[in-house]
Amino acid sequence: MSPRKTYILKLYVAGNTPNSMRALKTLRNILETEFRGVYALKVIDVLKNPQLAEEDKILATPTLAKILPPPVRRIIGDLSDRERVLIGLDLLYDELSESSLTSSSLDADEEESDSATMDS
Repeated sequence: MSPRKTYILKLYVAGNTPNSMRALKTLRNILETEFRGVYALKVIDVLKNPQLAEEDKILATPTLAKILPPPVRRIIGDLSDRERVLIGLDLLYDELSESSLTSSSLDADEEESDSATMDS
């Protein structure tokens, strides 16, 4: 298993709206359960810092931006669909890739041992 990447994330919100608060709560839950300390999260209120939203070309809130590791990804909405958030952050894809590689290598090992048994 490869060492875990550090994730740099920005969550753009518009004040304390219900969608913004839901996105923040959902994201914190995902980060604490899935990322366990390998992330940095910056919450940016676009009402207080509109220039930051403009610089980063944020058109809607809430928006989650994954800055690192590349590629940069953006997820717009309240983040209530956990699976879509994980796919958007490349976390679910990485886990699926690792598990399929592990199972593929196990299948190959079993095939080799089966063919060795047949040759005997």
